[in-house]
Amino acid sequence: MSRVGKKPIVVPAGVTITVGKDNIVTVKGAKGELKQAVDRDIVIEVKDGVINIGRPTDQIRHRALHGLYRALIANLVKGVTEGYKKDLELVGVGYKAANQGNTLDLSLGYSHNIIFEIPSELKVTTLTEKGQNPKIFLEGIDKQLLGQVAAKIRGLRKPEPYKGKGVKYSGEFIRRKAGKAAGK
Repeated sequence: MSRVGKKPIVVPAGVTITVGKDNIVTVKGAKGELKQAVDRDIVIEVKDGVINIGRPTDQIRHRALHGLYRALIANLVKGVTEGYKKDLELVGVGYKAANQGNTLDLSLGYSHNIIFEIPSELKVTTLTEKGQNPKIFLEGIDKQLLGQVAAKIRGLRKPEPYKGKGVKYSGEFIRRKAGKAAGK
């Protein structure tokens, strides 16, 4: 059996979980509400503040979906209770970030500024301190959406291996390469 799928999900106080028709799981908590459609073969049981995920057979497809949906539902529960955060850092001379509401204005060394619209489900803040690289902080309850938006922002100017310039996640290690070898 799937080790991930067998593990029960403990539901914290203040979180309500309902399994609707067509196996749509709705999780409501202090920070908001999230929904996840689950495959019709996967069985979801909610009892005494614990969620158990089951599968009908040991087919490869069912084994794969078992662990997947357990992890997705656990992410929903964590999202509505604690939320998720991603921090990005701009490394490079003249790289700047500013935000007005959910509109992010990035200056990444191109001939023009990039205006990036952040979805309304996420909250964005920027920080520019003297002597420090500009930082972008993203917060939200949906882990998938948060990761996708952070990856799109990073994709606007990926960190390059020679000077390390670009948009990187905070704490990300950039493997550096040696430059051209000098002539004779």
